[in-house]
Amino acid sequence: MKNEIVVYTVSDSLGETSQKLLSAVSVQYPDLIFNNSYKFPFVNREEELLEILQDALKDKAIVMSTLVNSGLAQVAQKFSRRTGLQYLDLLNPFFELIQARTGKRPIEEPGIVHKLDKEYFNKIAAIEFAVKYDDGKNPHGFLESDIVLLGVSRTSKTPLSMYLANKGYKVSNLPLIPEVPLPQLLSKVEKKKVIGLTCHPDNLSRIRTNRLDSLGLNHTSKYTDLEKIYEELEYSKQVFEKYGAYVIDVTDKSIEETAYVVEDYLKNSNSLR
Repeated sequence: MKNEIVVYTVSDSLGETSQKLLSAVSVQYPDLIFNNSYKFPFVNREEELLEILQDALKDKAIVMSTLVNSGLAQVAQKFSRRTGLQYLDLLNPFFELIQARTGKRPIEEPGIVHKLDKEYFNKIAAIEFAVKYDDGKNPHGFLESDIVLLGVSRTSKTPLSMYLANKGYKVSNLPLIPEVPLPQLLSKVEKKKVIGLTCHPDNLSRIRTNRLDSLGLNHTSKYTDLEKIYEELEYSKQVFEKYGAYVIDVTDKSIEETAYVVEDYLKNSNSLR
């Protein structure tokens, strides 16, 4: 394809640096397609690296490298000079400038940025937590949560959980269904951690209808029935009052807007302690 550029990214760690650079570059070329289906993290053997470079040569690809291991970086550089492979080393030229200035060499330890980045690991742990305790899968997660989201179906509990998890919060959520008893552990959660999500009935009916359409299902169920939705929302209101939840109306709010309200509430509640 004439307007497609195949890009290989190679790293002896996660390869996030090259991904960020590629994202920044690609937006400057709206008429080009950057095909980065070929991502090779944790490359630490010369044989593996050479196989990747041979494939890149066959695909007429550009190779972006963040290899901190100088031996592997030299192998790649020699291969590219010998074969004409378009190869971009994002780290070692900078290492060489620093060495020329200071005489010091890099420690050549892949992935150390993440080993030193506590925030990064907290975020990963929070995302795993949100997945594990999504949709009321395990009520024991409530007691370990920074935030417990309550709400009827389609009030954005899961996407909000994941968005907040990306900011480092441990979030669990529970769908409120009148016919299903609430977990007893919910009563042991600190009130300030409980967030109730509500929505205007008409909006909720429309969202649920769109959801059924996307799944190719008909609309004859009570799921989209406005009267049933009113009953569900009234039930959720009673639950919010029982557990002292801070209630947010998510009608016409983006996930980002709702998350801002949650964070603002948490900051204020913590400052009053």
